This record gives sequence, structure tokens and C-alpha cells, in this order.
Amino acid sequence: MASLFIFGLGYSAGRLANRLSRDGWTVESTGSAGIMRFEDREAVLAGIRRATHILSSVPPGEHGDPVLAAYGADLLAAPARWIGYLSATGVYGDTGGAWVDESAPIGTGRRSARTQADLRWQALGRDVHIFRLPGIYGPGRSALERIGEGKARMIDAPGQVFSRIHVDDIARGVIAGFDGPAGVYNLADDAPCGQNEVIAHGYALLGRDPPPLLTLDEAGLSPQARAFYAENRRVANGKARRLLGWAPLYPDYRAGLAACLSETRP
Repeated sequence: MASLFIFGLGYSAGRLANRLSRDGWTVESTGSAGIMRFEDREAVLAGIRRATHILSSVPPGEHGDPVLAAYGADLLAAPARWIGYLSATGVYGDTGGAWVDESAPIGTGRRSARTQADLRWQALGRDVHIFRLPGIYGPGRSALERIGEGKARMIDAPGQVFSRIHVDDIARGVIAGFDGPAGVYNLADDAPCGQNEVIAHGYALLGRDPPPLLTLDEAGLSPQARAFYAENRRVANGKARRLLGWAPLYPDYRAGLAACLSETRP
């Protein structure tokens, strides 16, 4: 019986867990939505020993990666035949809008903690599948919800471009990795573009007029949100296509937002 142990049952890992559960897998997890507390070492170690597959979706904290700090040695000795980690394409930093693949250096961006965690998982001492993810969206967490809540903004940022991925394509990528070679993989859709394009399409889907363009100052963005606009990159997904046989079910935001609307509409 295949079984997955998840560190950090958040949005992305939760969609994966739901899919595998429907397929007959046993899924155990930590996190606010999980069945055990991360600090309950006895329960977590028992879960690790039962698992055929282990996935961490826990982001690094100010003191590094908490999973590796608390359970790194146990993962090294775990009987699981597969280990995976959800990382982020922010490790590549700013490419000026150029395409970037897994061969590019990392650590030049604003997410130094994520870079260190990514490197530590690569150096675990056994095969690990690392999935670098760009902007994640899906049902309940898309431009459509931000529009509905009155939080969507269109920012006057010429040349701004980034990649994104529908949450279900993350699940499909991880599952494809179960039978593929270990290594680092970008999971991104095929159509990087500016955020304004996505927001405008969301308004069109909802039959509403888009808001006016705002400058960064007029938008009143947080420092974190402003930093987002300082990095531009297009994320290539060719390695996952070649080695995992994966391709995005939602190759662009149009297909992805249509699916989100279909799933959330009464």
C-alpha cells in the first residue's frame, strides 16, 4: 500500500493529498490541517517509518529549514523510497525577464533562506526530488478572489513578467516525479506574462471593468509586494517535460482561471 507523509499540509500539498487519497493512498501529515503536530516527535517518526513517500512543503524560517533541523537525520535513515521538497523559483533572482532553467545559478535573489534550504535538501545524502514553483494559484486563491474582495490592483510596471502554476499542476508534477529520476525540476506553465494581463482577464471573466493603472506608490504596496515587482523572470519547464513526462494541464492563466471559476461558481 502506497503511503505519503507530508510535512506541512498547506494549500499545494493539500490538493496533492486529496488526489492521492481518492486514488487509495494513505496520507499522513503535519501542519494546521494535518493529523499530527510537527513537535510530536514520536508520532512524526512513526509516520516517517510507515511512509513509502515523504514530501516537505514547509518553507524555511529565520533559523533555516525546520524539517531538516528537526528530522534531517531521520529522513536520511527513513525506509521511504521517495523524498520530495517544494521549493520556489525565487531562488533564481532577477533575470530581467529572460528565461531561466534548472542549470542557472541560484542565490542571487531576495530569498536567501529559500536558497539555503533548497541547497540543503539537495545535499541530504540521498536522492531527493526538488520542485521549484513560481506564483501558485488555484480555486480559492486566484485573481478572481482578489477581484471579488476588492484587493486586485493593476500596477504601472512596464516589462514586468513572471511565471505561475495552477495548484493541480503541482500535484500532477509531484506524482509524475514518483516514477522519474531525482533532481531539481521547475514546474511552471507555458505562458509567463505580466500580472496586469492576468488581472484584466479575471475582470473580463467576471463581466466587470478593470481598475485604472496605479503607480507603485499609489498602490500602497507592502515592502514584500514591492519587492515582487523588482524581479522579472520566465521559468522554463522543459526538464520536467523531458524527464518526468509532465506537461501542465493548464498551460496558461486563461485555462487556469476558467477552471478556477468553474470549480468555485455555485
